[in-house]
Amino acid sequence: MVIAMADRQKAPIRVGFYDIERTIGKGNFAVVKLARHRITKTEVAIKIIDKSQLDAVNLEKVYREVDIMKQLDHPHIIKLYQVMETKNMIYIVSEYASQGEIFDYIARNGRMTESAARRKFWQILSAVEYCHNRRVVHRDLKAENLLMDANMNIKIADFGFSNYYTPGEQLATWCGSPPYAAPEVFEGK
Repeated sequence: MVIAMADRQKAPIRVGFYDIERTIGKGNFAVVKLARHRITKTEVAIKIIDKSQLDAVNLEKVYREVDIMKQLDHPHIIKLYQVMETKNMIYIVSEYASQGEIFDYIARNGRMTESAARRKFWQILSAVEYCHNRRVVHRDLKAENLLMDANMNIKIADFGFSNYYTPGEQLATWCGSPPYAAPEVFEGK
């Protein structure tokens, strides 16, 4: 019996216990997919990294990002759930912030009320202070990396440029997004 392709139900793409639903973000070396746990039905974000596209330095940055995320547990920082690795790929499974980037929210809705902005700013400060108390710097805080959950709470995401620091010492590597950088960074101060 021959079954036409249109009649066959397309099998979901799976990563571990997760069914991939759709792409929600793309970067230079990674793609982020919305996925759902097959048993609990919990939505997650899976950052899929093709190791063959990375040199040794960038692969080390991915491992550092994972190491840092494993240590962070704060209500306004995206939670890391699981990391899976094969010969060619790394899958970073984390909390899904269903309301997306604050950048897109502001573009759609315009400015926030003062009280809403104050609440979000406090959440950002709380998360940054938490990181700094653990000697972690994010180094790429921008509206595109500030996500919002279903309750419109801030979740800091994308620790790809993050690093550990020693108090009183400066990190030597410039990184981040130029449109968001402070002028003194461009001046090398």
